[in-house]
Amino acid sequence: MNAQVVRPYGDTTGDGMVQVSFTLPLPHDRAAEGAALQLARKMGIEPAMVVHAKAMGPDFTFFIVYGTANHVVDMRDVVVVERDYPLLGPKDVNAAIKTRLRRPLVVVGACIGTDAHTVGIDAILSVKGFAGEKGLEYYSQLSVVNLGAQVSVPDLVDQVGTVKADAVLVSQVVTQKDAHLINTRELSAAFREAFAPANRPLLVVGGPRFDESMAADLGVDRIFGKGTTPGEVASFLVHRLAPDPAQGPSPRKGSP
Repeated sequence: MNAQVVRPYGDTTGDGMVQVSFTLPLPHDRAAEGAALQLARKMGIEPAMVVHAKAMGPDFTFFIVYGTANHVVDMRDVVVVERDYPLLGPKDVNAAIKTRLRRPLVVVGACIGTDAHTVGIDAILSVKGFAGEKGLEYYSQLSVVNLGAQVSVPDLVDQVGTVKADAVLVSQVVTQKDAHLINTRELSAAFREAFAPANRPLLVVGGPRFDESMAADLGVDRIFGKGTTPGEVASFLVHRLAPDPAQGPSPRKGSP
C-alpha cells in the first residue's frame, strides 16, 4: 500500500482486516452461520469467520463477522465536501452581520415530518450548544426561532414567511427507509413553490445519515453531517448571507 492506495488495517499494515455486523432473517443455527459467511464473501471479505452470533427472537440472528477485505481504496477517487469559507468566532459573526446586513439575521430551525429527535437541532440552536461551543441563540445578531419536533413542511413554510426568515435549518435524525431524503425533497419543493428564487431563504439540512455531496440533488443550499458545531453553521450563514465584499459576491441560493 502507498499514500494513494490503501486497505484496512488490523494487525499489520495493509492486511485488509475488517469487522462487520448485520442481522439476517433466519433462526440461529448452522445454516444461518453459513449464510452469514456466504454474504461476507459476496461483500469481498475472504477468508471470513463468524466471531459472534446471537438469536434475536425465534426468526432473526445478529452476526459479527471478521475477515480480510479484498478491496482497496484509491484516494485519488475520493470526493468530499470541504469547508470553503472561513471559520469565525461569535464576535466576528456578530460583527459581520451587524456591519454588512445591518439587521439581525433571522434563523428558523425545526425537525420535520415524524422526526421527534431534537438533539441535533438543539445542539446547533440552543445556547447550551455542542462540543464546547454555544449555540446560535448565544449570538446577539442572530434571531433564532426553534420550532421543535414533528413540524409539518407546510407549517414550516408558513412560519418562515411570518418571521421573514433568512435561513431555515432542518435536522433529520430518523432515517428509516430514507425518510430524511424524502422529507428533504418535500422541503425543497415546498419552498421553491412558495418563494420566488430571489426571496427564498437559505435551506440548510443536517443529520448523521446525510451525504454532504447531495445538496444539489436534494435541492438545498448546504448539508451538514455528524459532528457539525454551531460555529461552523454560523460561519456558513455569514458566508452566504452577509459575505465579505472583499471576497466577491456570495454564491446564489440553490447553488451549493
